[in-house]
Amino acid sequence: MHLAAADRAALRALLRERRAAVSPASVGFPPRRPGPGRRAAGLSQEQLDLLLERTPGTYNRFENGQLASPSAELLTAVATVLRLDEQEWVFLWRLTRREHPPGPLHRASGLTVPGEWQRVVDGISGALAYINDAEWNLLAHNKEFAALFPGGEPPANPVRWMLLDPQAREVVLADWARSWAPVVMPQLRHAVELRPGNAALARLEDDVRRDPVAGPLYEGAAAAPIAYPDGSERPLNHALYGPGWVTTCVAQPVTSPGARVMLLLYTPGDSLASRSSSPHAPQMS
Repeated sequence: MHLAAADRAALRALLRERRAAVSPASVGFPPRRPGPGRRAAGLSQEQLDLLLERTPGTYNRFENGQLASPSAELLTAVATVLRLDEQEWVFLWRLTRREHPPGPLHRASGLTVPGEWQRVVDGISGALAYINDAEWNLLAHNKEFAALFPGGEPPANPVRWMLLDPQAREVVLADWARSWAPVVMPQLRHAVELRPGNAALARLEDDVRRDPVAGPLYEGAAAAPIAYPDGSERPLNHALYGPGWVTTCVAQPVTSPGARVMLLLYTPGDSLASRSSSPHAPQMS
């Protein structure tokens, strides 16, 4: 795939900027000093070829958009050496391969979110709102989400709770085996595949496989296509408002791939045919 002139310019600008920010001494080269032929700060293109273990001139062609469909291996190596962030990593893939990267660049990506997100969640009313990281640990939640659970205490890891907690399966998440497990299990498997070195996700999957209730369902359900949850409706029993349904909406913080902002819109009633507002249900403000 040959890049258009504007795309070549954008690629060159990004890589030159990031290359200039990396000190040669930080990766084992002698410091570069000003002098004849000095064209940029930081790493030279020749040094990039050495670091990438490529033939001379390879990096020059890559930086100038002259490599057609660069390999995932090359993109990963370049992004690692030049210390790209996750947004730059996505930009690099979309620019050079016209596709989204198969996973995050950094293992720690998605395990934290900017503190402003707590303020956002605190300010949401009329919906059960929470944020989980890429391991599904609960990072933030509003009071409406806490009120869903008996005792008003949300679980530390919502997915572990949804798949393994007897109270979740037998009380809160109505019709668990048909309405909840087939939606959640493929997401767990996909997360494990995206982060093969993540011990917490591997442990969670192993616990699910070993569980006498979830385990027999996991192999079949996890192999199904991911049912992305925007707009899906699932039955549950709210600790305060009783039987009802939640309609889900999901967002991802741009700087934290793998983290999720979850919004659950609760509708009271024994069936979805009952959609009238209830004075006891959370209302949108």
